[in-house]
Amino acid sequence: TALAGSLVAFSAHAVEMSVSGTAEVTYTTTGGTNANTGNAWGSNTSLAFTGTGDVGFGTATIKRTLNDGIGAALSAWQTVDMGDMGKLSFDSTGGGLEGTTAYDDVLPTAYEEVWTGISGTGVIGAASNDTLGYSNTIAGVGISLATTKGNTAGTANATTGTGTGDGGNDGGSTTYSQSDWHLSYSIPYVDGLKVMYGESTRDWSVATENDDTSSVGHILYSTGPVSLGYRFAEFHDGTAAANGTNVEAYAVAFNVSDEMKISVATQDREYDVPAGTNVTETSDAINASYTMGAMTVRGTFSESKDTGGNTGDNDEHMELSLVLAF
Repeated sequence: TALAGSLVAFSAHAVEMSVSGTAEVTYTTTGGTNANTGNAWGSNTSLAFTGTGDVGFGTATIKRTLNDGIGAALSAWQTVDMGDMGKLSFDSTGGGLEGTTAYDDVLPTAYEEVWTGISGTGVIGAASNDTLGYSNTIAGVGISLATTKGNTAGTANATTGTGTGDGGNDGGSTTYSQSDWHLSYSIPYVDGLKVMYGESTRDWSVATENDDTSSVGHILYSTGPVSLGYRFAEFHDGTAAANGTNVEAYAVAFNVSDEMKISVATQDREYDVPAGTNVTETSDAINASYTMGAMTVRGTFSESKDTGGNTGDNDEHMELSLVLAF
């Protein structure tokens, strides 16, 4: 009877399915204070399954991406686009669809971000796992909202507490809740100029822990083959006497041709030291990519000084990638 009821409760709608993928080989080396002398070669094959269809009150899209060596999906999310009412999303794994996570660093680049392998974004966000999101555009302003709970996903069986998926919770206490908002706006009468700003708040369930907060903003401009960007960010730890960070970054990207792109970027990340002198970590990177048909060759070369706010620590990172899209 229960099975018959469940079959009656759901009706199928036509959905168009597609499959795409990439095959990539990388060669990565590191140097400096935190050098790693392990195997520099790596590879990855990725398959993305996407389905889109009309569900009566909007257009639903689901996507699952599977990668080599990963037991679960690398990304798994679903959205419902309701037109003027906006878009709802649930990001199960790794999509980074909404909130400050989706816009933590959108500076123009030919490949990787300036901090890849040597530093970090310097911000927090509502992550991209089990995150409820919403986006819309009102009066020309792009709005992106996200919220999540700080623990693992819900269990499939609320009685036994086994399995993963829907139908229950994870059985553990929530450590925090996090909420993001992010706005973006293209400046009228100045083609190619866009400004962005967003904030994230992590509200801990522990009474002795104050909220962690972060903010991130961008000023982006593109004209012809040139793209310019400025990024600023802050992070404040709610723990008394804990370190915070302040970030400023600049990037320039240039389309040499339809096939080739190069970019340069620099980032200063200042570490607040309440009981001492602040330390500024400086990261620099050069990126390049070349595409011919389904093949793209790309690389990033970066270095940082006073890495992680540790005076005298210097790191280097090189990554070369050959990727085939199909």
